[in-house]
Amino acid sequence: MNALIFAAGLGTRLKPLTDTMPKAMVPINGKPLIQILIEKLKGIGVTEIVVNVHHFALQIIDFVESHSSFGVTIKFSDETAMLLETGGGLKQAARLFTNDEPILVHNVDILSNADLLSLYERSASTTMLVSQRTTRRYLLFDRANRLVGWTNIATGEIKSPYPEIKALEQDYQLSVLEAQFQKYAYSGIQVFHPSLLPLMDSWQGKFSIIDFYLSICHQIDICCHFDPQLQLLDVGKLDTIAQAEQHCSFYL
Repeated sequence: MNALIFAAGLGTRLKPLTDTMPKAMVPINGKPLIQILIEKLKGIGVTEIVVNVHHFALQIIDFVESHSSFGVTIKFSDETAMLLETGGGLKQAARLFTNDEPILVHNVDILSNADLLSLYERSASTTMLVSQRTTRRYLLFDRANRLVGWTNIATGEIKSPYPEIKALEQDYQLSVLEAQFQKYAYSGIQVFHPSLLPLMDSWQGKFSIIDFYLSICHQIDICCHFDPQLQLLDVGKLDTIAQAEQHCSFYL
């Protein structure tokens, strides 16, 4: 069972903590986020983990290696020369796995009560875990849970390979979108199927995995899983650290 941990971000929202450490090393009740996630992944049977690194990369590498990789195989995808974003980061990291099994992709700063093993085992195609949290940017899915587009409700922008959906941008009405499609927020957790990697051949350098999905979702099923019981905490701001420490056991 494979997993990719996105840990390369600059963590700017966590300044000044991230002036001296990567966000992956930010402690929650004395335990770094990277350790919390590795132990959770190991607990569901993950045997191979790749961690992408950029900001204070050696701190993450030294920490993991000093703990004997927590008893699993861990490799590092080096992005110190340039941040590759989610799509480019996944493309580079995927070649480090020794098998063609699906990859559980997880942002290092996300804590949740998600049943990751169930998500992994049920995902016959690339599947994004989604929620109904309030945000400005939403993914659009049809009634069969297949990705069809993206929208920013603050600006009225729509991205979609379907001309009839993109055309809705001209006279943007959120109520029309909501009547036709399911509107969800991405959780930072997904299951990626390596069968999509050949479709990334023309995508070079840094790029968004969402932009990649939006370019192919009219040809390949990119699905979502919505769990109404999902509780998710993005430990991306200083005020969420205290919340995470108070409720950490709930998310583990």
